[in-house]
Amino acid sequence: MESMSDEDTRAYKVVVNHEEQYSIWLADREPPNGWREVGKQGSKQECLDHIKEVWTDMRPLSLRKQMEQS
Repeated sequence: MESMSDEDTRAYKVVVNHEEQYSIWLADREPPNGWREVGKQGSKQECLDHIKEVWTDMRPLSLRKQMEQS
């Protein structure tokens, strides 16, 4: 059983890549190559909730564009 002291209290930020795929990253670190910040920062759960709200189409951008052209 997890105790309150094990709770993740670190700050996170939401990042997105060129395929418009979302992830979270520790707020005090630079995003990995190929990822950029979207401006949302907060607790892990706040960031995950934001991603759930904005990432409504899980298909990579390149696939969406390819399907639009078909």
